[in-house]
Amino acid sequence: MGDRTGIIIATKIEAEPFIKGLDLSLIAKKPFRVYGNDSMVLALSDIGKSAAAMATAHCIDHHGPHCIVNLGAAGAVRHGLRVGDILHIQKIYEPDRPQLLRRGPVVHKPRTMKGFATATLATQDRPAISDSDRSAAGEYADLADMEGAAVAQACGAYGVDAYLFKIVTDTAGCTVREIIVNMLKTRNSLFEFFRDRVLPRV
Repeated sequence: MGDRTGIIIATKIEAEPFIKGLDLSLIAKKPFRVYGNDSMVLALSDIGKSAAAMATAHCIDHHGPHCIVNLGAAGAVRHGLRVGDILHIQKIYEPDRPQLLRRGPVVHKPRTMKGFATATLATQDRPAISDSDRSAAGEYADLADMEGAAVAQACGAYGVDAYLFKIVTDTAGCTVREIIVNMLKTRNSLFEFFRDRVLPRV
């Protein structure tokens, strides 16, 4: 593997501060939009587990990062979390992907760093927006997203370290419109957190 740090982010809305703040240039349009410079490469995966797994594999295959950092929005599925909280993911569950030989969902354990507030994540192919979906995801995790497990699994297959950091963009009762507004409000905070606290350590 090379010296560059890899970043996987689902949407352009979330990624714009990273592209501008890290001075990344567009280096590929297909099969995924990839931005980079001499020290960093960022791939936009799009939403969902399949897209995230493919984008991560493509990034590793074609750009050889020494590690992957997955950043982005997540919904709080347990009480006590607020919009704008940033958490380091220590364990990931896939509630919609049961283990075949044992009860319970597939579990992933990404790499972690000391000194960050941690949380557990539920990754599934449907967004946890309704009360019932939040309650189901909350049986396993603090947060819910649609990409994290796939990034961790793809990195594991390639033997590349994966680190995940998620920012809370919605809590119970938020509409899709409110989630998008919150993503726009919080995305600069996530970038500054990455630049100042994470990047020096990867």
